[in-house]
Amino acid sequence: MRKRRAEKRDQVPDPKFGSILITQFVSSLFRKGKKSVGEKIFYMALDLINERSGKEGVEVFEQAVESVKPIVQVKSRRVGGQTYQVPVEVRQDERLSLSISWIIQFARDRNEKTMDQRLAGELQDAANGQGRSIQRREETHRMAEANRAFAHYRW
Repeated sequence: MRKRRAEKRDQVPDPKFGSILITQFVSSLFRKGKKSVGEKIFYMALDLINERSGKEGVEVFEQAVESVKPIVQVKSRRVGGQTYQVPVEVRQDERLSLSISWIIQFARDRNEKTMDQRLAGELQDAANGQGRSIQRREETHRMAEANRAFAHYRW
């Protein structure tokens, strides 16, 4: 291998709750470098969750991220001219980034008026075990289960 593996940078916990997970989520949420806007949207979404459900917003958020994390996924692998979908276990850090990106992606696709309402809705749905991000995780697991016969091609 020619180059070193990129080293992980330490992330600063967010100012309001002191959580590194929230920092990672907000960093994925904003576009064009607008971190303050991303934080504002996220905190407003947590306040909305507090109002709607009466539960603590941070707990709902952590539960949502945890319930969306995939355990296995399929990766394409060429063997003898054939392409197989091989089920592979997902690394811990990749699980987190996949769950965060799915929640944000499906929150953006929702029909509510503002992004904080969309995000609050998607987080609540995910925490309750429904919503599009949960469907994506289930779909990924089904694909891996269906292709379990090709597990011996794992690398």
